[in-house]
Amino acid sequence: MSSRLRYLNKFMWDITILAVGKLREKHWQVANEEYLKRLGPYVKLKIEELKSEPFTKATQVKVKKVEAAKIKAYLQKKSSALVFLLSEEGEEMDSYVLAETLKNINQPLIFVIGGSLGIDRELFEIYPKLSLSKLTFPHELARIILLEQLYRAVTIIKQKDYHY
Repeated sequence: MSSRLRYLNKFMWDITILAVGKLREKHWQVANEEYLKRLGPYVKLKIEELKSEPFTKATQVKVKKVEAAKIKAYLQKKSSALVFLLSEEGEEMDSYVLAETLKNINQPLIFVIGGSLGIDRELFEIYPKLSLSKLTFPHELARIILLEQLYRAVTIIKQKDYHY
């Protein structure tokens, strides 16, 4: 076994999912727990939830700014991490490209999922964006898709039977 392959077999990513809002529905919570369990042997994974702000049509812009300030404050404390904002405007990758990209990262990773209103444009100027799809998903579903894709990436790298 090559030293690179041995390293990959031992290496454990340090990943944080920073999400605005909680998973309120039971079915999202169940799916979340399933993927956390599956990822456990391979990834040091932490989910941090920031409180979402209530809004009306008239307060949407203000609320996005408030949530962006919370995200920014959290990320400023984690300056050694590589940050990806999840947005339909971000870079799209297939599962193999995502796995290859992640395989080459050896620093903490933070994936940011905005709340119901998305992520304020101010943050788009600071951090790279990653797209799960050109489609727009509810933030709860985006979290589950991200977890599934992280698990898929691990199984591709580890050559486990999951991705066909």
